[in-house]
Amino acid sequence: MRVVRIIPDLTVESLAAAEEFYGDYLGLRREDLGLDWVTRYLAPSGATLQLVTRDASAPVVPVISIAVDDVDEAYRDVVRRGYDIVHPLTTEEWGVRRFFVRTPDGQVVNVLRHRE
Repeated sequence: MRVVRIIPDLTVESLAAAEEFYGDYLGLRREDLGLDWVTRYLAPSGATLQLVTRDASAPVVPVISIAVDDVDEAYRDVVRRGYDIVHPLTTEEWGVRRFFVRTPDGQVVNVLRHRE
């Protein structure tokens, strides 16, 4: 498994309310994901920030999303290592295959691969 991208996930109460700060004030470009609970902001440098109000199918919102080249391999490895699986390996209707795992210090990480 190889990590291909890391995106911080910031929990917010309202995506609409956050737009003034992240879009207007900071000047970040909003990337509409077509979902009412998550959006992404891009900086000119290429840095990315994801804002999340809730998760559509998991019990918690992760603190970070890590895209990998082989999510099935990553899942087998996390199970082998005995880490706490918070959300099982799932193919979501919005085009990602993912699982959530709890780190040793209690953080929840979303490990995913986007559909080709």
